Amino acid sequence: MRELDAKQITEAVAQMCKEAAYYLPKDVYNALKRGRETEKSSVGQAVLDQIIKNAEIARAEDRPYCQDTGMTIVFAEVGQDLHITGGNFEDAINDGIAKGYTEGYLRKSVVGEPLFNRVNTTNNTPGVIYTEIVPGDKLKITIAPKGFGSENKSGVKMLVPADGVEGVKKAVMEIILHASMNPCPPMVVGIGIGGTMDRAALLSKKALTRSIDERNPMPAYAKLEGELLTLINETGIGPQLGGTTSALAVNIEWGPTHIAGLPVAVTICCHAMRHATRTL
Repeated sequence: MRELDAKQITEAVAQMCKEAAYYLPKDVYNALKRGRETEKSSVGQAVLDQIIKNAEIARAEDRPYCQDTGMTIVFAEVGQDLHITGGNFEDAINDGIAKGYTEGYLRKSVVGEPLFNRVNTTNNTPGVIYTEIVPGDKLKITIAPKGFGSENKSGVKMLVPADGVEGVKKAVMEIILHASMNPCPPMVVGIGIGGTMDRAALLSKKALTRSIDERNPMPAYAKLEGELLTLINETGIGPQLGGTTSALAVNIEWGPTHIAGLPVAVTICCHAMRHATRTL
């Protein structure tokens, strides 16, 4: 049984929060550059130039890429042969979020109660933590700060099997068209298909942690990713003010579901598609 001190988790999470806020992943940066090369609108080209320059300044100066440094989503894969000592696992993660957001001068955007008493918690905690028990004795943590300009335009559609592939496309496009330019495009679109309503939503979030250069390993889903990307880029939403680069990628994750169901969840992310991963 391997032991891991909770303080190491806190320090790692703190550092990842800062890294995710400052450094746009290379796959997203490269996709923005490709989008600039193919963008047909002069206004869209100018917007992409500014987005790319912003990413370069943020990386060079260790500054937040976007003023909305998000609510912190955490995916943790905990090895079943790992024993965490010196503190509670979720407390260690939340302590790391608080430390990272305070030390990194990142905007604190979390309120402790959502409806009647919306008071800021002052340190961006608690995070939204998803934990999975896996074989081994390691801890893999992925930090994914999620801004709410795009989160507010995400959605779930509960389809039936008879809706099929065309029904899935229709459901996705309804959410995208309703979102329009509000999620700060060009977007990265995470889609979860299957499971239950909540499971589909989780799958759509996890889809956003996959490299946008990597297609779903099942050919039928990879084909659907490409078809949806084409449809989204044909909407004219473009980068902020219209154009042909509405989305950089569509990532689909799927899971088993009930014989009577076909849940489809869409999590839209803006061009600030931030995440950081570390294994302890």
